[in-house]
Amino acid sequence: MKTKNVIIDCDPGIDDALALMLACRSPQLNILGVTIVSGNTRGEQCAKNAVQILKLMDREDIPVYLGETTPLKQALKTAEDTHADDGLGGMADQKGGFKYHLNAIDFILKTLQSDIPIDIIAIGPLSNIARCLKQDAKNLRRLQTLTVMGGAFRSHGNCSPVAEFNFWADPDAAELVFKNLNRPITMVGLDVTRQVVMTPNYTQLIHYFGGPIAECIEGMIAFYTDFHWKQEKTLGSVVNDPLALAYYLNPELCGGEDYYVSIVTEGKATGMSMVDVQGIEGRAPNAHVLTEVDAAGFFKYFLGQLFPEQRQTICEIIDNPKY
Repeated sequence: MKTKNVIIDCDPGIDDALALMLACRSPQLNILGVTIVSGNTRGEQCAKNAVQILKLMDREDIPVYLGETTPLKQALKTAEDTHADDGLGGMADQKGGFKYHLNAIDFILKTLQSDIPIDIIAIGPLSNIARCLKQDAKNLRRLQTLTVMGGAFRSHGNCSPVAEFNFWADPDAAELVFKNLNRPITMVGLDVTRQVVMTPNYTQLIHYFGGPIAECIEGMIAFYTDFHWKQEKTLGSVVNDPLALAYYLNPELCGGEDYYVSIVTEGKATGMSMVDVQGIEGRAPNAHVLTEVDAAGFFKYFLGQLFPEQRQTICEIIDNPKY
């Protein structure tokens, strides 16, 4: 099994927490560090949440670095209505003692100076990546690939009629990265993430498995599911960020096409990802845009990694549902 060296850039956030859990249970990943950006809640709380999740997963060896706490140009917009004031649906440990480092930008740029191939999986607003690009574009382009959870192609937005939250929260950063990175970018947007819904059946299955990880997931998902029902009458919760991790590890889970993508930075369509299907702008593709997903395959992989001793049961239930 080939080891992949990764930096995970995130804003935990319930679905970010789930993605970190998956990453910690993926032996093919050498997680060099977790970098934090403000998004689902304030950056400082996101950093504490990341440390808490890594401790839960017995991966306190992975360093956490706080990065940009405000967008490049816009005022900070967070999503506590979606993730609760603590970012983890009320499951954040309020006792404190979660220590993290500062200077995520310096960490990313310094780490990229090594001779090993490094990928970044960015599942929050792209403020950290954009800041790295502005500070040292040549060094950032040593990056092998960038996998981004963000944007929407044929799907509608989730915080405006046309915009997905991560791009909406810092549209200038997203536009800067897509326009200037010049490295392979994969856009894991709402077109595919909206198809991976953790329904009450999955939540109940996790409950039966028991243990601290299951209890944490249950608590977070309860809040997340309530939000999705009130917001869009979805019976379950859309787990966006774990799909980006799962796709990075198993590209066969999703299909897509290469297009040129730009992001609207002002006006009523701020944060919209404009996908040039017909090549009207005459630009070469700058992103691989995902459009199809094997949702059942994702949940078999995701739950099987988190609860490996239950993998056979998980596959049997998903392949042969009983109503």
